[in-house]
Amino acid sequence: MLPDTKPSAAQEVIHQGKGCLAVLLALAVLVVGGFLVYDQGKQLISGFGETPDYTGSGVAPITVTIPTGATLDEIGDVLKQADVVKSAQAWDNAVASEERATSIQPGRYLMRTQMAAINALRLLINPGESRVRAQFTIPEGLRLSRQVDALAKGTKIKKSAYQAALKNPKKLGLPSYAKNRPEGFLFPDTYELTADATATSTLKQMVSQYKAVTADIGLNAAAKKLDRSPYEVLIVASIIEREVNQDQYRAKVARVLYNRLDEGMPLGLDSTVIYAENLNTNTTTPKDRASKSKYNTYLRKGLPPGPIAAPGKAALEAAANPEPGKWLYFTTVDFDSGETKFAETDAEFQQIVAQFQAWCQSHPGRCDS
Repeated sequence: MLPDTKPSAAQEVIHQGKGCLAVLLALAVLVVGGFLVYDQGKQLISGFGETPDYTGSGVAPITVTIPTGATLDEIGDVLKQADVVKSAQAWDNAVASEERATSIQPGRYLMRTQMAAINALRLLINPGESRVRAQFTIPEGLRLSRQVDALAKGTKIKKSAYQAALKNPKKLGLPSYAKNRPEGFLFPDTYELTADATATSTLKQMVSQYKAVTADIGLNAAAKKLDRSPYEVLIVASIIEREVNQDQYRAKVARVLYNRLDEGMPLGLDSTVIYAENLNTNTTTPKDRASKSKYNTYLRKGLPPGPIAAPGKAALEAAANPEPGKWLYFTTVDFDSGETKFAETDAEFQQIVAQFQAWCQSHPGRCDS
């Protein structure tokens, strides 16, 4: 006969207590798992019964190509791989909520990373806002008026439209230190133009790229370290862009400029006089150097009042990070190769000037001084 296995009253209470504890632990896991967790206020990481999705209009600009014949699922895959949308589920939900989803056309689109899926979809079904119709390139070292010429040619938007937009600089998104002066802030690069682009939106796009590049290289912090304003560093970068075309010399030229400023010496630059007189030469004549312009750094000490060109990233980096050295002079001694030499004393400088003059004599018509 089996012994009596019926639990005692005390054992029954313990058993029921363990069961309640297990239930409570399970509920705690579910509750914790059900909290919505956000990353920097932009990204929905997980949630009880929620679809992973980003929020807002996105972060960084990106160009996405929608292939010909792509299905909506395939478009979702393209967007997920480019980190435009967070998940296939979020894309599917957006598609299900928008009857125009099937109207997406193949092509290249300007979008942003980490967009809410519904916002990404709306960009694609409103191609005027995002579909790329042209690509244009603005080279480094152009003054503002010549940038406008290049823009009119590359974008097919009238020159007069750009000139009108520049007269209303508050709409261009310029940094505060620009003080509504657009010269130097239209970053030279290759851009995508959407179907509904205007002169103002195109200029804003270039200013936005300037801000992104200078943020990337830490220009503001570098300027503070140099005891200069960001605007002064931009002016130095614009001079570097016009004075040398070889990366190996840029940071050295920056050091020469800062050294001369610290010593209270005139910068003595042809590039600033060329800007002042709107010349199409590489050098200047004594008459040019007698200019009364504030940009004449032969006669006036300190930096010119503004940038003389739109510098690229390499020139901006050099201006922000000058190479250590005691040089006070530099001269490009060969316009073909771009070879540039540096000197600490006037005697050394006269020697490299003689080399440059010899090059000019062997290349008639290349030098104007």
